[in-house]
Amino acid sequence: MDTSYPNTQLFINGKWKDADAGENIDVINPAYESVIGKMAHARKADLDEALEAADKAFFKWKNVNSFERYKILQKAAKILRDRSNDIARIMTIEHGKPFGESLAEVNLSADITDWLGEEARRSYGRLIPSRSSDVYQMVVKEPVGPVAGFSPWNFPINQAVRKIGGAVAAGCSIIIKGPEETPASCAELVRAYADAGVPEGVINLVFGIPSEISEYLIPHPVIRKISFTGSTAVGKLLASMAGLHMKLVTMELGGHAPAIIFDDANVDNAVQMIANNKYRNAGQVCVSPTRFLVHESLYDKFVDGFVKISESQVVGDGLDPNTTMGPLAHDRRLDAMEMFVSDAVDKGAKVKTGGKRKGNKGYFFEPTVLTDVPTDAKMMNEEPFGPLAPITPFKNFDDVVKEANRLPYGLAAFAFTNSAKTAEKITSSIESGIVSVNQPWMPVVEVPFGGVKDSGYGKELGSEGLEAYLQSKFITQKSSI
Repeated sequence: MDTSYPNTQLFINGKWKDADAGENIDVINPAYESVIGKMAHARKADLDEALEAADKAFFKWKNVNSFERYKILQKAAKILRDRSNDIARIMTIEHGKPFGESLAEVNLSADITDWLGEEARRSYGRLIPSRSSDVYQMVVKEPVGPVAGFSPWNFPINQAVRKIGGAVAAGCSIIIKGPEETPASCAELVRAYADAGVPEGVINLVFGIPSEISEYLIPHPVIRKISFTGSTAVGKLLASMAGLHMKLVTMELGGHAPAIIFDDANVDNAVQMIANNKYRNAGQVCVSPTRFLVHESLYDKFVDGFVKISESQVVGDGLDPNTTMGPLAHDRRLDAMEMFVSDAVDKGAKVKTGGKRKGNKGYFFEPTVLTDVPTDAKMMNEEPFGPLAPITPFKNFDDVVKEANRLPYGLAAFAFTNSAKTAEKITSSIESGIVSVNQPWMPVVEVPFGGVKDSGYGKELGSEGLEAYLQSKFITQKSSI
């Protein structure tokens, strides 16, 4: 398979360009720790150019009817599918995830583009009956304005397309700060939209120092909405900054998803589904199961099955067709995994398999299963964001609900049971934006995605994914005076 990798430029006002100051940032292949290319580093002058472009483009693009926007998005989706193999190869080289996962991500981004384009044709308003016969009242939906989007590295296209697709479909312009670790695949997403005919200035792509870019874009008067995907700590800072300037905000933040295995579950099926889901994207998934809470009657069997599946994972270069789990995305994640495991062991946890770096080249970490992990261990309180699986027994329903809801996170939760009564009871008891029963749920385009509590607010995907970029205007008019 071709292993060439492109350098990445900024995309501003319809043109690919180097940064005005000529600065670049190295891009690292996480499987080999080698520099594979460069990415343009935006500074204030580049951001000013992008802001001017987005401002001008918005006042034109918002007046393009939704059917024309839909046709452009449909074309963008087709281009993404036509180029999916090439884009997936680029993503695997810069990110490390297995090629099959990269390919699925590209195709999902095409589905999201399709969906949001279709939804744009259905952004209905409504008529409201008036108390007077000569007055009519109506609500119309209008695009919110230029958007500043901040997209993470773990899903370089899937996260960016939610922001770009939603903004473009609604009639907004957008400046997207792409992920510095994985820039080229994100740039290919933007290229597909540009090649489909999105007018110049509607989409602008920048890279650089995240804090510099956010601190400049969020307060800027051109920007009307902020959409951020990333850690809870950073999200709170950006939300507070946006609040000072009364900017609309969508925050998709961290999670720490409980996976609950009740005593009446089919333990063999449950462990097969949830263990393989754990190691998708090397566990670098905000909805990844991260606390495995297993009824004591099934605990030993569940642990044995989870260890077996963990040890069967083929860890290696994502371009190798035999690989089932690639490297972590950067060296900081390696340090974090070692810290989490060391802390848990110091507090009495037992490592059943894995627990250390794999090899001495590349950011590989072994699929890791731990038992006897106390609740004061860091991995039971901070999002691990890696291939770590702490498994804990529970005795009864009330105890497991208390543990599941103990943390301030509330993005995703999983439960396995063959009792309809237990399923109904646990879905209503869990404090989470997403609850999946008897399946290893993954995001699909037609349903809303988002959390509660410290996991953020606002939704992406589904009809809500378009609504996030629209605002309601109430109009009332008397027939004559």
